[in-house]
Amino acid sequence: MLKNGSRRLVLLTLFLGCVQFAAAQTADDIIEKDLAALGGRTALSNLRSRSMKGTITGSTPDLTGPVEILNEVPNKSRTFVQMDLSGLGLGKFVQDQRFDGTSGYVIDTMQGNRDITGEQLDAMKNAQFPSPLLNYKGMGTTVELAGKEKVGDRDAYVLIGKPKAGPVIRYYIDAETYLPIRSVMKIMVPQLGTEVEQTTETSDFREVDSVKVPFRIKTTSSLQTVLVTITQVEQNKQIDQSLFSKPDANTGK
Repeated sequence: MLKNGSRRLVLLTLFLGCVQFAAAQTADDIIEKDLAALGGRTALSNLRSRSMKGTITGSTPDLTGPVEILNEVPNKSRTFVQMDLSGLGLGKFVQDQRFDGTSGYVIDTMQGNRDITGEQLDAMKNAQFPSPLLNYKGMGTTVELAGKEKVGDRDAYVLIGKPKAGPVIRYYIDAETYLPIRSVMKIMVPQLGTEVEQTTETSDFREVDSVKVPFRIKTTSSLQTVLVTITQVEQNKQIDQSLFSKPDANTGK
């Protein structure tokens, strides 16, 4: 009896020790595993730019067209979308969203051209390429581990990122693969005069130049769902810097 009792006590102690070890994981532990799953700090730090081309599909109404997404360190970006809305009597729709690291601008044939301001601008400043978690401390952002949640049928660690300025963002890291599978943030949209929660889901990760890249990006809000399916990825290619900036009034570029 004593031997059995002692064995059970030892097993219980080991179990409790495992529980304490699991509970001791920190946000940085999860972040390092996430970066390793994406290819590792060295490979990610060697990335200077990325060009992605594919197809974008909207849910309301069901429309589709080509999309091109450009990124350059640390946070320059451009998203160029075209859609044929002639079936709705609206002709060709073009949206060209640009950010040069300091200021943002949108060319929009439907809602009009405009400067990007407020929380939308802050969010673009915080969207560090190739991962906002790579050098988050240097940006003055704090990240907290908020336990686990379900994302579909997957368990995911939840990290809460709080930047110095701009909206708080929740990152969901797959508990098995440690790949980033979802991010959620609430952002004020001046055109609507209200705050909108935006959920972005990334999947179909494929290795390109030693790093994992999502070939499927789904963005959902109360307004609509947009799906981007990537067909081509090029990295560390030279990008025309004018594509990130507000077009010159004289040249239109």
